Amino acid sequence: MPDLISALQLSTPEAALAVGGLVLLMIGAFVGEKSARLVSALSILLLLGATALAVTGPLGQAFNGAYVADPLAVYGKALIFLSSALAIVLGDGWMKRNRIAKFEYPVLIVLASAGMGMMASSGDLISLYVGIELHSLALYVLAAFHRDDLKASEAGLKYFVLGALSSGLLLYGASLIYGFTGSMRFDEIAAYAATNASPGLIFGLVFLICGLAFKVSAAPFHMWTPDVYEGAPTPVVALFATAPKVAAMVLIARTLEGAFAGSHDQWAQVLILISLISFAVGAFGGLVQKDMQRLLAYSSIANIGYALLGIAAGTTLGVQAMLLFMTLYVIDQFGFFALILSLSRNGRPIRRIQDFAGLRKDRPVMALVLTVLSLSVLGMPPLAGFWGKWAVFGAAAEAGYWMVGAAGLVASVVAGFYYLRIIKLMWFDPAPEGVEAIDRSPIEAKTIAIAAALFSFPLVLVALTWLEPLTRAAAVGYGAG
Repeated sequence: MPDLISALQLSTPEAALAVGGLVLLMIGAFVGEKSARLVSALSILLLLGATALAVTGPLGQAFNGAYVADPLAVYGKALIFLSSALAIVLGDGWMKRNRIAKFEYPVLIVLASAGMGMMASSGDLISLYVGIELHSLALYVLAAFHRDDLKASEAGLKYFVLGALSSGLLLYGASLIYGFTGSMRFDEIAAYAATNASPGLIFGLVFLICGLAFKVSAAPFHMWTPDVYEGAPTPVVALFATAPKVAAMVLIARTLEGAFAGSHDQWAQVLILISLISFAVGAFGGLVQKDMQRLLAYSSIANIGYALLGIAAGTTLGVQAMLLFMTLYVIDQFGFFALILSLSRNGRPIRRIQDFAGLRKDRPVMALVLTVLSLSVLGMPPLAGFWGKWAVFGAAAEAGYWMVGAAGLVASVVAGFYYLRIIKLMWFDPAPEGVEAIDRSPIEAKTIAIAAALFSFPLVLVALTWLEPLTRAAAVGYGAG
């Protein structure tokens, strides 16, 4: 009984989200669609409460090692839950303006967050799979949430079908690992792999990595990403681009550094190959895009390659660099999607890149915001994106992968073309004729976009003084390297 109480105390954040999500579902079912705003507000409070529980809760292992609460999990959960709360803020106003406000939207995000929290705390292959499936099932529904939109329905179907394929790869890899090691727990797998790194075990590890790579949309497992980014509702895409990627990156670090620390040379080669392909696909694929959200999809593919490079280093510095990069990446992404939600011309959202022409004339503040965010993601010093790339490239160089880091720099230069193209359109090209000049930007989206730009510069210079020690403590406390 004491062990059960201790386990429940450790897993309080996920338990609170699961129970709270069911309660909110009941409220919505009994009150009806008019409860959408109330359920959204309560969901945000629930996610903030779960963040506080994760940060202030005890550390340790529960359920026979299947659940791990350590500094890495705490940092990941804080970023995941806060990102989910922001996605609800963006989605609540957007859904109301498009007359599709439903209470299921925040409930699905809460339940997905419970799964993402489980991913961050996974200590064995079973909890890994349960966390992935719990959050994936909610995301499949969210992708097709705007059911009257053909593109949204197509996005949801593609995501579901390819997600099922990735789950098959992941399960096959997990079964091979269990078959060769006789255990599901990461620590026991690590003890076996340290002295018995058989080809069959490495084969299972490769399949496991392929399944996980799908969840972060790393190339060549990125097939779903551009279509889902284009077709799904914009607030849902903002969620896809942030919280699930953080959860999957923390899970990849935990799995590889925890269960296969002794096989670093083998899995590092796979991650480096995935990173290189992601660099190329993200940089060159983005050059031909005409839709802003598809462009951000290819940008995310390249950026995940940078984050995976930090994990491939196999050191404490590498895990710290990945956490710092993902934190700054999440803030920039929320800024981008909030800005897209805040822009319209003649009552229609601005989605095509060409439609940003002349934005400085009728939306000078938002043009400046988009300029800052574009330069940040590009990696221009001293903006936030520069410090993230500096960290991962530094970790890669220290681990001896300086050639891969150089390839990442080349990819950044290539990607710079489509970011500079957007800046050129806004500031130097004339606006289309017959467009309105009245700023009717949604206040919540506009506020988040401006806040993200201000964080990218100059607030990031102050934030780094506490982000750097926090990410170091998460990496060191986890025990990587």
